[in-house]
Amino acid sequence: MLRPLWKTSIALAGTLAATACSGSDAATSKFPTWHNTQVNAVSRMAVAGGVVAVTSMRPDGALETVAVNLRDGKRLWAYPATMAGRLPGMGVSAPAIVETPAKQGVVVALDPGKKGKWNATLVARDAHSGAQKWTRPVHSTFGPQRCGPYVCLSEHTALAKARMVVLDPVTGKQLWKLPGISEVEWSDQSRVVLLRLAANPMVESYEVKTGKLQWQQPIEQALGPGIDLSGGWAFGAAGDDLVGYVAPYTNPQSKKVSTFGLFSVGIADGTINWMRPSVVRVYPSGSPGFAPVVRPVDPQGAYGGFARLDPASGRVVGQISATDVPGSGWWLAFPDRMDRLGFLKHGAKGTAFDVAGGKPVPVEEERGWSFCVTDPKPLPLKGQPPGFYSTAALCEYDLGTGKRVSPVAVPPPWFTGSQDGWRLWRDEKGGLHAVNDHAATAPGMYG
Repeated sequence: MLRPLWKTSIALAGTLAATACSGSDAATSKFPTWHNTQVNAVSRMAVAGGVVAVTSMRPDGALETVAVNLRDGKRLWAYPATMAGRLPGMGVSAPAIVETPAKQGVVVALDPGKKGKWNATLVARDAHSGAQKWTRPVHSTFGPQRCGPYVCLSEHTALAKARMVVLDPVTGKQLWKLPGISEVEWSDQSRVVLLRLAANPMVESYEVKTGKLQWQQPIEQALGPGIDLSGGWAFGAAGDDLVGYVAPYTNPQSKKVSTFGLFSVGIADGTINWMRPSVVRVYPSGSPGFAPVVRPVDPQGAYGGFARLDPASGRVVGQISATDVPGSGWWLAFPDRMDRLGFLKHGAKGTAFDVAGGKPVPVEEERGWSFCVTDPKPLPLKGQPPGFYSTAALCEYDLGTGKRVSPVAVPPPWFTGSQDGWRLWRDEKGGLHAVNDHAATAPGMYG
């Protein structure tokens, strides 16, 4: 899950780093597609059991959980939604979808709470019909997540008694719990890997059915002392490994920058495979588990060039020197296959480089995907603190002119990811889109 808010990602686009997977969209027109422009999606999407669930914002600023059919994009149902205690830097929370042993989907989301000490109600609904299955009162939470065949929820996050609970999606029964706040970074039917948010943050693996601890790995072991998660984090699977990224954070009192960088651990045993301290990601980007591109930062805070890493080994497989990076006023842009790195200048001629060789390439015929909006406005959410932004949308640009490409094409796989052969994305107006190009299941920019 990407942290922090994507507007910060845009502000740092010239200094941070990106990732991707390969693939071409040249032939997607022959595949089934759909568009649902009746929603204003502001969160990531969750997919399971043939249903897509997302948090949408209504014209009056209220949130709602919307479910649409994965096959044709038609709306199935919608109910009012809320957030209770989620931090603006985390973005709008998404619903969770879990597929039950009976191959039925269950959507779990936060409804507005009843009056009293509870600020929200966790509600589980049948993914296709919207029929309510169970409820759980919530004081404060970062939102539900799927963890294998179950639902994980960090609750009471604003209280000293914060904990994470694991719930049965069919009955709502609590199976096990952990003290403190945790976030799911990876799971399958038998295991869940958590990031434990604490003064000394840990990556830990648990048997998902019983809660038995399998292994734990302090992030400081990989990147060094001085970790502060306030700057944000992201994780992505790379085969049998999990690649993690911790962003830098400048303490406003001490002005000291926290420890940051990329690292990889084995999902089976938590062994550290490789580490790249003092590097940052750029945005737009994919999941850290796919072809990460990083930018080193020296102790004085000066940025180097760009380096593409092998997610399996952490080794450099291509780089662009710092002397080749243009001065200012540019935004990163990557093509579908991410074999080129472009420096987009809106309304003007940009530059582009071959990633593997690090050499400049003619920019006249070069295209790249970059943020549609570089100065996003915060969402006018009713009853929520200011500072929430919708998930970013990408647009394709001609790097030779700095203008958008028309007609609008399908965004690249490294951005959309793929679920059950479908690739889904939101446009800059919040509309939902999908193409069934049978791509292998893979995470995208928002996991």
